[in-house]
Amino acid sequence: MALFDRNQRQRSSFCSTATFVVFVALCLLGLWMMSLSSPEKVAANKQGADVVKAEEDSSIDATNTVKQDSANVVAEDVVENAAAKPGGGDVEGDGGGKAAASNKDQSFDDENGKTEGGELVKPGAGGDTDAAAGQDKGAEEAAVESSTTKDDAAGNKDQTAVDSKDGGGDLDPGAEQGATDAKASAEQAVVTTDAVKESGAELGGGGGGTPKKLTFDDENGKMDGVDLVKDDGNKTRISEESAKVEGAALTVKPVAKAAAAAAATTDTEKQEEASAAGADTTTSASATSAEEEKRQEGAAAAEAQPNVQAELLTEERAAQNGSFTTQAAESTEEKKKRAERTKGNNNKKGKRQKKNAAAAGWKLCNSSAGADYIPCLDNLEAIRKLKTDKHYEHRERHCPAEAPTCLVPAPPEYREPIRWPHSRDKIWYGNVPHTKLAAYKGHQNWVKVSGEHLTFPGGGTQFKHGALHYIELIQNSHPEVAWGRRSRVVLDVGCGVASFGGYLFDRDALTMSLAPKDEHEAQVQFALERGIPAISAVMGTQRLPFPANVFDVVHCARCRVPWHIDGGMLLLELNRMLRPGGFFVWSATPVYQKLPDDVEIWDEMVKLTKAMCWEMVAKTRDTVDLVGLVIFRKPVSNGCYDEREQKGPALCESSDDPNAAWNIKLRACMHRVPEDPSARGSRWPAPWPERLGKVPYWLERSQVGVYGKPAPDDFAADLEHWRKAVRSSYLAGMGIDWKTVRNVMDMRAVYGGFAAALREMKVWVMNVVTIDSPDTLPVIYERGLFGIYHDWCESFSTYPRSYDLLHADHLFSKLKPRCKVLPVIVEVDRIMRPNGKLIVRDDKETVDEIKSVVRSLQWEVRMTVSKDKEAMLCARKTTWRPTQVETR
Repeated sequence: MALFDRNQRQRSSFCSTATFVVFVALCLLGLWMMSLSSPEKVAANKQGADVVKAEEDSSIDATNTVKQDSANVVAEDVVENAAAKPGGGDVEGDGGGKAAASNKDQSFDDENGKTEGGELVKPGAGGDTDAAAGQDKGAEEAAVESSTTKDDAAGNKDQTAVDSKDGGGDLDPGAEQGATDAKASAEQAVVTTDAVKESGAELGGGGGGTPKKLTFDDENGKMDGVDLVKDDGNKTRISEESAKVEGAALTVKPVAKAAAAAAATTDTEKQEEASAAGADTTTSASATSAEEEKRQEGAAAAEAQPNVQAELLTEERAAQNGSFTTQAAESTEEKKKRAERTKGNNNKKGKRQKKNAAAAGWKLCNSSAGADYIPCLDNLEAIRKLKTDKHYEHRERHCPAEAPTCLVPAPPEYREPIRWPHSRDKIWYGNVPHTKLAAYKGHQNWVKVSGEHLTFPGGGTQFKHGALHYIELIQNSHPEVAWGRRSRVVLDVGCGVASFGGYLFDRDALTMSLAPKDEHEAQVQFALERGIPAISAVMGTQRLPFPANVFDVVHCARCRVPWHIDGGMLLLELNRMLRPGGFFVWSATPVYQKLPDDVEIWDEMVKLTKAMCWEMVAKTRDTVDLVGLVIFRKPVSNGCYDEREQKGPALCESSDDPNAAWNIKLRACMHRVPEDPSARGSRWPAPWPERLGKVPYWLERSQVGVYGKPAPDDFAADLEHWRKAVRSSYLAGMGIDWKTVRNVMDMRAVYGGFAAALREMKVWVMNVVTIDSPDTLPVIYERGLFGIYHDWCESFSTYPRSYDLLHADHLFSKLKPRCKVLPVIVEVDRIMRPNGKLIVRDDKETVDEIKSVVRSLQWEVRMTVSKDKEAMLCARKTTWRPTQVETR
């Protein structure tokens, strides 16, 4: 009992002492809070807390961020003096320097999808920014006060959120380490930008004015500095099986699972932190130590990743080695034009300047084509000067001397396109308000008008009962066609509304559909609106802009092309583009009708194809559509050419380059088939989809690739780089709703790695190889993709509002020596659908110039990030159009 009494006395004494300590602590707390009378000191306290939080959040994966509506996501450059603005986070004395040093470097991580240090904000908050900032600041002060009171009441002596000068205590070791790390990282990278409002005004208040920095790192595919925001349901990943490609050893990380685990861990930590407000300081130090250890492990893992882009050298080195020529060099007539253009540009080089479109004022194009204006195909002045249109010269390209800088209007009733695959069957009439084709071809099930929709039953002139039945007819006629395995890349000449190509997607075959503009009103425009690849082109007097020996199948169903005239010159152009061993499928009345004209044409075609050494492998008649078709095969050797009794068509001279395709006149001659086992075209590619990631057999290690490595390594490194970039950044972190993306263009494709990385998406990609870049378009076709040659100093042969997403990797800076950036951006605006996206990767000066132009076009700049002299921009085109029309 005595013992019990003694404990009671001791406890009573202890409680008295504790009561006195608490009383003194409360008094000191009151005095301390009175000293915190200025907002600057509160901001300093918050800055110290933010140092710790930045360190804790640095390892959170991008997939662990909050989801938002992509239409509201904006992140742009902030002015350099943002820190000096009210609420900018400056503190007295050394506090400002520590706050700046503690700011976490911002960059983006293509490889791991990580983002650090910045945030994307919603536009339209402008008018209430200051008020909201005041509220946020008040809330933060209350939070600091509440947190401090709670800690002191619990007996916690560690004030980690208080600056050493103002609060009388030292920063938590983890916070000091975070500030040191941030400072060291800032010295290693030149970084810019912070999130601002869409209107361009600065964000204030909340103690968040210290400039946040965003960078991207192509060496490791890293991206830091943006809290990447994704659309609901927009969580897309490349499968592990898809990533296993020959020539590039890729490891797909379980990003989604890791993100979920990170999210769960973060939530748990927050709950434990709230429940342990009065815990001993040792617990906090232990948690900080564990977090620091985790961060260091993450950094080590990142360093262990291969430096893909760092190993991809500049293209100039490859150009000097000459392993890849350019299309301009291959095209003889283009050489002459280039020399004349260069001479003219040299005289004007000193006069070239950045043009601010906002100052000049945007105007609508004054063209009779209206909303369907294609500058190089609607140049009426040049068309009127033609001496003849016998060979469809009036449907060929005739580009204006000066690229237009006017904007094409949209149809009055234009609305967001219907998404694929529903768009294959119907589109909005208001988007393509043309009905002549429905009236002219309605009985053949091309297109019909149905209320506010245009519907596509899937028929055509030769397949009224549907394209799928017709496609099966071809397969059954000659099983070796093997749609989607052996026959992957198809050219459809005279495509109509492209139902043939649209339904070949079901067979995993990719079709380049082409037809002249206005031969049947808006046929190619219908195709593109439906989400089917197509271009406006005609077989007239010049070669089509494709390499030799690349198409697995060429198809023509009543395409109205006179193959047999002029020495078979047009059929010989198909022979140039058709892969040795490839098929020409011809479905037309001469195949199965006995009218005098049809019989005459058939006899001429039999004679011509025999002279070309084409083998007729199948001829059939369909009992459903009551049509017939014939299949010819191109030879795989030159023996037949040498043994011909008649020598016409003649063989082309050895100096005639079959790959020269840009502005080259057609000739009625045949090129020999490549027979050297190491030459391109001498072997059939691997079956699809194996060919997608397989290094082409004709790329040898003695060749120097585009980036300066041995060609096979160059190819593999390019593929690996784009796999990482697309998987971790493009699909997960740019605020792009990929459900709305169908028609994609890579404006400077190189090896087609970007398109290959999007294989699992429900998109198709038009790969463009510019005429002054290394001629890698044959590589793209070899891997089962398709593309086209083009000069971006001119208009592209497509209708306005054709593409959902345009991707330009170091395109614009390379165009600057030959043409201005402004007209190219105007062309981008023309061919992109409203609400479409533009992604640009280029040098910072060029990206800044592009950003200025697209802002003047009222585009929404969603994100700009930079590192050193490189930058990336993601922007969304809006529905804005000017009201004024240009004068002629």
